[in-house]
Amino acid sequence: MHFLDFEKPIAELEGKIAELRHLSDSDGVNIAEEVSRLQTRVDKDLRSAYAKLTPWQKTQVARHPDRPHTLDYIKALIDDFMPLAGDRTFAEDAAVVGGLGRFKGRSVMIIGLEKGRDTETRLRHNFGMAKPEGYRKAKRLMELADKFGIPVITLVDTAGAYPGVDAEERGQAEAIARCVETCLDLRVPLISLIIGEGGSGGAIALAAGNVVLMLEHAIYSVISPEGCASILWRDGDQAKTAAEALKLTAQDLERLAVIDGIVAEPLGGAHRAPEAVYSAVRDTIDMHLNQLVRIDGGQLRARRRDKFLQMGRAGLE
Repeated sequence: MHFLDFEKPIAELEGKIAELRHLSDSDGVNIAEEVSRLQTRVDKDLRSAYAKLTPWQKTQVARHPDRPHTLDYIKALIDDFMPLAGDRTFAEDAAVVGGLGRFKGRSVMIIGLEKGRDTETRLRHNFGMAKPEGYRKAKRLMELADKFGIPVITLVDTAGAYPGVDAEERGQAEAIARCVETCLDLRVPLISLIIGEGGSGGAIALAAGNVVLMLEHAIYSVISPEGCASILWRDGDQAKTAAEALKLTAQDLERLAVIDGIVAEPLGGAHRAPEAVYSAVRDTIDMHLNQLVRIDGGQLRARRRDKFLQMGRAGLE
């Protein structure tokens, strides 16, 4: 397992536990009591560390390489998943994955941003940074779901939209804006969940939902801490300070009413117990979806639009 900087004391304890278990397995020595004692210390240190995470530390957890990604959630939550590809205009963008499937027996359209797990898949998915064709694919799939009255679930995990010249040449800003417009125009339920990073317009393009949720240690911001630091202070080392100022944690955003709820993560983050996260996400989405499907399509759209307009008005007061 990959350990973060603030987890080094925990890493040492877990290393000792691994050594003791290896000795027990190879020599037939019973060291269960010592392992239990060390495991208790690990749990205590984890609880202490994760109870007082700084915004910068939460940023590190949200970016953890072992954290479950969009494809992991689709595999765990969706039955009979049928991927749909292409924007029918230019190309297929693997940074955006989506398709039809069944969530607890109900037909849904699920769309998400996928970062990739290793070098090969990260390159294939462009590190989760979508190009215009990715957002146009998302728009196409949402419109398809709207046509057939199918609820939409979106999963967000991206540092931001791809900033390359080729993306700008093909209308990156316009594609993101049209994607947001489509989110706000749907007459079916739209539930959005930030599972890792929610970066800039690349995130909001898929997160203008009736219900916007965040995992406990996810982040959601208009710009990354490093990007903010480089603009304001011309110094990337100020990223920790920027993270504090950006109010990017789930707890901050819930207080500001930017999101509608937080899904709890297991002790030590989602990467330590993925199955527990999948179960919590499944139950939370199911609860909200059961409420939303009872609401008329026109009301769903009106409430969604009013929700985001209210955020803008609140910022002007």
